[in-house]
Amino acid sequence: MAGLQVDAEIAAISETQRHLEINEKVDQKVHSDDVSSEVHHELERDGIHDGLEFPTKEERATLRRVSDAIPWNAYLIAIVELAERFSFYGCSVVFTNFIQQPLPKGSHTGAGFADGQSGALGLGQQASTGLTTFYQFWCYVTPLLGAYIADTYLGRFNTICIAVFVTLIGHILLIVSAIPGVIERSGAVGAFAVALIIMGLGTGLFKANISPLVAEQYKRTKLFIRVQRSGERVIVDPALTVSRVYMYFYLFINIGALVGQIGMTYSEKYVGFWLAYTLPTVVFMLCPIVLWIGRKRYIRSPPTGSVLATALKLWRHAMKGQWSTNPVTTYKNMTSPLFWERAKPSKIVGPKPAWMNFDDQWVDEVKRGLKACGVFCWLTYNQLNNNLTSLAATMETNGLPNDVLSNLDPFALIIFIPLCDLVFYPALRRAGLNFSALKKIACGFYTGAGAMVWAAVVQHYIYKRNPCGYQAATCVDADGNVLVAPLNVWIQTGSYVLIAFSEIFASITGLEYAFTKAPKNMRSLVMSVFLFTSALSAALGEAFVSLSIDPLLVWNYGVMAVLAGCTGVVFWLVVRKLDAREDELNNLNEGHIEKH
Repeated sequence: MAGLQVDAEIAAISETQRHLEINEKVDQKVHSDDVSSEVHHELERDGIHDGLEFPTKEERATLRRVSDAIPWNAYLIAIVELAERFSFYGCSVVFTNFIQQPLPKGSHTGAGFADGQSGALGLGQQASTGLTTFYQFWCYVTPLLGAYIADTYLGRFNTICIAVFVTLIGHILLIVSAIPGVIERSGAVGAFAVALIIMGLGTGLFKANISPLVAEQYKRTKLFIRVQRSGERVIVDPALTVSRVYMYFYLFINIGALVGQIGMTYSEKYVGFWLAYTLPTVVFMLCPIVLWIGRKRYIRSPPTGSVLATALKLWRHAMKGQWSTNPVTTYKNMTSPLFWERAKPSKIVGPKPAWMNFDDQWVDEVKRGLKACGVFCWLTYNQLNNNLTSLAATMETNGLPNDVLSNLDPFALIIFIPLCDLVFYPALRRAGLNFSALKKIACGFYTGAGAMVWAAVVQHYIYKRNPCGYQAATCVDADGNVLVAPLNVWIQTGSYVLIAFSEIFASITGLEYAFTKAPKNMRSLVMSVFLFTSALSAALGEAFVSLSIDPLLVWNYGVMAVLAGCTGVVFWLVVRKLDAREDELNNLNEGHIEKH
């Protein structure tokens, strides 16, 4: 799932992705393959790369690249993420029915059982889409706060611990909103709304920091030579290792999401919403336990103080003399190669400002981080847990809970993530095809657009076959029994599989792109910006809530498809030059900023 939703959310190939901290001092200082022994001696004394053989320029261009082993610390953190995602998706998968559908007659739990529809608040599809979209928006805005707290005051690990406590309070309130005696009353809406706000806050504090923390468990940052059992000399690429860390981190996310969603949809269907909210809370308690067990094993980056203010001052300094009444001229000035070059400390004539406590390399890193932020976008994933769930309710489910279909997404991810890592991406590398990070993100838009086209076609046939025509969502007979279109609910499968590929190409790659392109002391911040773009996507989705109602749902999916497809085209036109400079961006020296 994205991650986070996008979820997530939350991989790239070795030809295009290099770790942020890969030190290319050898290439910059030496113009031949005959690297001096003094430089090698310096590289070997950092306590991490001791005794390793480093590749020459010719070897970097010719030898095959492989990844290193993933450290066990990363797996511990992935287990924490698995438990958190189990609880997040286990709860949120039933939100649509909880909000949209009315409480079944005589029920005190909301369970619909085999032949009925589970529900609770009965606020309708439009309110359901609005609330779930707001929740997604909130979950992806709050990472900005989580990043600021971690980078400035507490560090990532401590901020995650606070996030777990806050989220637990939200889970308890969620259970309260669904227990018999509350679920039947209007107060359930208030308790549910407060729970959403608190859980969203905890999720934001968590998501901004868990992704950088898992990648930081791998210490090596430089290319080095390894001899395989076959005798083949290969280059171990830290960038490829970071890519694999995120691939399997995302795999753990979707294992948690899949088990949580399947289990909770049946809990909601046959027991009630109180159980569907209680079980994820129990699993969530694994988070503090695993964090405590591994507290002395994790590699932690201490807080470095807020560099956001310094970065903003740097940008403001670079903008001096670049403003124009003509917006096109201003844009050209901001994208000029000299824009950041003029702001470097070495270019300052006379005394430097007191806030300019960094070197030229840090300016290059900020420039790279901002370029990374410019490539983050998302949209069609918003449809997964609201409109597509509602779509399933208007077809023949044959006793299957309508919201269980969304599990096809994590199920497909669990299958295709290892296949991409072990088969698909290596095959492209052996064929000499450069399926770069930015190309993958662009493909993510196209597959997302395809998912919405699929959903639009299905919705068209629902309207065509439903007894009530264009009022399919509210179609009932004289006795109040729900009438659905005579279509098997599994014809929705294509949308979920295409969205899964969209996540593999865009979400996972986006996580790694945010980590590898950010300055070391701004990783949580840049990760939060990546997540914030999902909030903007959710806000844009709110603008189309008016289309989330019969008889406009075909238009809803069609508009999402057009937006995703057009965004993918525009995205590639904008970033194609950036894609050509991928190696240059990855091979920057590490910058430094002094503390006052």
